[in-house]
Amino acid sequence: MPAPNPHWVLVNAPLYGNFIVSQVYLVDGGDQMSCDYWRYCGFDGNLCGCCGGTLTDCPAGSIMSPTGWVGTCRHPVDGKDYIIAYRDCCGKEYCGRCACHGDKGDLPIYRTQLDNEVLWCFGVKSGWAVNCTTAVNLGVKS
Repeated sequence: MPAPNPHWVLVNAPLYGNFIVSQVYLVDGGDQMSCDYWRYCGFDGNLCGCCGGTLTDCPAGSIMSPTGWVGTCRHPVDGKDYIIAYRDCCGKEYCGRCACHGDKGDLPIYRTQLDNEVLWCFGVKSGWAVNCTTAVNLGVKS
């Protein structure tokens, strides 16, 4: 077995009485509830995980914005760059917890799709209020 890697987790589960099965899982590169999490390099908002949602899903009572911005973030384990789509969850009061701001690759307003300062809830019938922001991994940058 290779030397322990801090990004791998060893899980022991009992199987058939006294036998133990070990499984190794790749951890997704850090704590999703921390502003230092790798997917948040271009993030600006409140983490949906602190507001009743998840990394990729809005909390109940809010609606994902139809548009958003993108960032390119490096995964700390595999060293690859990934395209991350950031989309606000709209129509529910401001969450105010776990506010994070990452500006890697952020460009001025003339490149709107790369600007994290825009209120992306326009076009949502439930209102302009931003509750929190998601960070969806779209895949490896080619």
